[in-house]
Amino acid sequence: MNPLRKKRLLIIVAVLAGVGIAVTLALSALQENINLFYTPTQIASGEAPHDTRIRAGGMVEKGSLQRSADSLDVTFVVTDFNKSVTITYRGILPDLFREGQGVVAEGSLGPDGQFNATNVLAKHDENYMPKEVVEALKASGEWQKGAAAQ
Repeated sequence: MNPLRKKRLLIIVAVLAGVGIAVTLALSALQENINLFYTPTQIASGEAPHDTRIRAGGMVEKGSLQRSADSLDVTFVVTDFNKSVTITYRGILPDLFREGQGVVAEGSLGPDGQFNATNVLAKHDENYMPKEVVEALKASGEWQKGAAAQ
């Protein structure tokens, strides 16, 4: 083989290997940052992965909010009107967090089936509900025509 062709071939192989490594690293980083949305029904049926960062959302059940007297621990139940999931959270809830309203919680599902949230998102006014919650309510047949949408 001609030395010039051999040198070009090595350069092309090195560039392709570099591009392959870069793509692999980028996809790996994206995979770690993906957090998919799951409804309470999907979580209860075992579709949601354990010990992986996900988002769960639905309506906060009335009467389910329990605050710890001596810490910032909060427990509440989120439902899509088919199934319910208990969510625990340590921190200050958003000012607009209310029972009977839609929320999305980011966190992970523990081995006991309880969702441990690291962040809780609540609607920002009376005309907003997270898109994922609206879709889950429509799928369960609990969506009302006059209800707020994103």
